[in-house]
Amino acid sequence: MSTRFAPLKNDTFLRALLRQETDYTPLWLMRQAGRYLPEYKATRKGAGSFMSLAKNPDFATEVTIQPLDRFALDAAILFSDILTVPDAMGLGLYFEEGEGPKFERPLKTEAEVLALKVPEEGSLQYVFDAVTQIRTTLNGRVPLIGFAGSPWTLACYMVEGQGSREFHAVKTMMYKRPDLMEHILRTNAEAVAAYLNSQIDAGAQAVMIFDSWGGALADGAYQRFSLRYMQDVVNKLQREKDGKRIPVIVFTKGGGLWLEQIADIGADALGLDWMVNLAQARARVGDKVALQGNLDPAVLFADPAQIREQVTAALQSYGTPSAGHGHVFNLGHGISQFTSPDAVSVMVDTVHEVSRKMRQNAA
Repeated sequence: MSTRFAPLKNDTFLRALLRQETDYTPLWLMRQAGRYLPEYKATRKGAGSFMSLAKNPDFATEVTIQPLDRFALDAAILFSDILTVPDAMGLGLYFEEGEGPKFERPLKTEAEVLALKVPEEGSLQYVFDAVTQIRTTLNGRVPLIGFAGSPWTLACYMVEGQGSREFHAVKTMMYKRPDLMEHILRTNAEAVAAYLNSQIDAGAQAVMIFDSWGGALADGAYQRFSLRYMQDVVNKLQREKDGKRIPVIVFTKGGGLWLEQIADIGADALGLDWMVNLAQARARVGDKVALQGNLDPAVLFADPAQIREQVTAALQSYGTPSAGHGHVFNLGHGISQFTSPDAVSVMVDTVHEVSRKMRQNAA
């Protein structure tokens, strides 16, 4: 498939990440292609399973584009899953309805950990094919975001075998055998960096690292077992492709305590969950990075007037971006499957309308 792509028509999202001037605050949503959309449910039913959806570039392209056809979003994000990397390492990813992802062969013994290797070349080609097909289909409409899980977050699933609330297995290994944990993390960091670079080569115009479980760590452990390895990934990423800067976003859910440290690892933007005050975050990180976030996803269950009020409050909390500052509007986590698409429309329209007025009033 050709990697020559149409010129970008709307680069507002990329400009905001690079802290350049924009006419309004761009937005996209974590999990914007998903179960809250009836068209997604129909495609998922036709595909037969989540993995059949994710591993078929035609299906992945279709569901990636669906939210853009419904809402005036400023970026598309690859439809995939963060656990494709450990699946390609041989751990056997599968999904049980209503229970989330699980692994058939989680890492339980020293021998299993030491046998872990980065995925073989070609094992994730279906992801890169989807990236190229989506970018081609977008035809320059908006930028395409590629993504991966952080080394620590992947390790949590790889050791626990599934999602967890207490993280007993992975934390036991972390404290009792930090040497084994760090072998997993080094392997994951190498794999994630290569995975993101291949997405960039395939057509991704920005990439995001999801550290979904970094906030489960104690201070000190976070820096050693999560942040350090995200920095390793960032250091290995190609930051330019075809003469264009490739922005990098890092998001630690529950990471509000460590914003200054996260801002120092070399990413272009910092994702924020809804527990962080935008104005304070902007003051804390200054002009080091752009900020992305951070409306509570539950706001979208409110009435339209209340949604507009909360969206406006978030925009006003960040303030009008000035030279060297950037804000991308997003939720503080993924959109709930129970959200009404009508509520999303209210949010999207309010972000664009209010942020334009804020810039006009500041001029």
